[in-house]
Amino acid sequence: MNEQSSYPVKVEAQHVGFFETPVAYCQVKDSDALLRDLERAIRQNMADSGGLQRSNIGGWHSNTDMIAWGGAAATKLADTAINVAKRMTRFQEAREENYEWTVRMWANVTAKGGFNHMHAHPGNMWAAVLYVDMGEGDDPAADVGGAFYLEDPRFPMAAMHHTALRMVGSDGEAQQYEVEFKLQRGDLIVFPAWLRHGVRTYHGERERISIAMNIDARRR
Repeated sequence: MNEQSSYPVKVEAQHVGFFETPVAYCQVKDSDALLRDLERAIRQNMADSGGLQRSNIGGWHSNTDMIAWGGAAATKLADTAINVAKRMTRFQEAREENYEWTVRMWANVTAKGGFNHMHAHPGNMWAAVLYVDMGEGDDPAADVGGAFYLEDPRFPMAAMHHTALRMVGSDGEAQQYEVEFKLQRGDLIVFPAWLRHGVRTYHGERERISIAMNIDARRR
């Protein structure tokens, strides 16, 4: 007789998820005029400035005070991103309205072969990116690379002995170490600033334009 048969146990399990990482994946509607004015300001600043070198390789990175030179369109974008961040934010000791919200903003213009190393924005609460021009050619459906991606923040998983391990999420699907977004013009992503992210190599012939932001809040 199998000794284990004397334990007629049953397991009632509930699959729950903890320590979620909130990411807002947004499409800015009716944004043609906004995107057009943002691009005009970026092109003008690019003509006047040599740019900076940060995580960008093979592209132009503006200074981080686009709020100052981007005009009303930059201010509108900052307010939009802040509103999205507020929906994903709670403070234990006060309401969100009791905080002063600020944005640092800069533009990226990526040429063929350009990409962004994986990085994070330490010290800030939220980060965001808006795509102003995807740089597609005659065939918008063609894969020109340049996907934006986020890394699973539970990075010790990459050091597991069984590197093929994928934990099952609350949706029943295997979770990957990285998530790619194949974005469109007018897409806005807001995510925790400590979440590591990057951009794959872009292969399009036309320049791709995006705007990145750091969003923070201080108690009034």
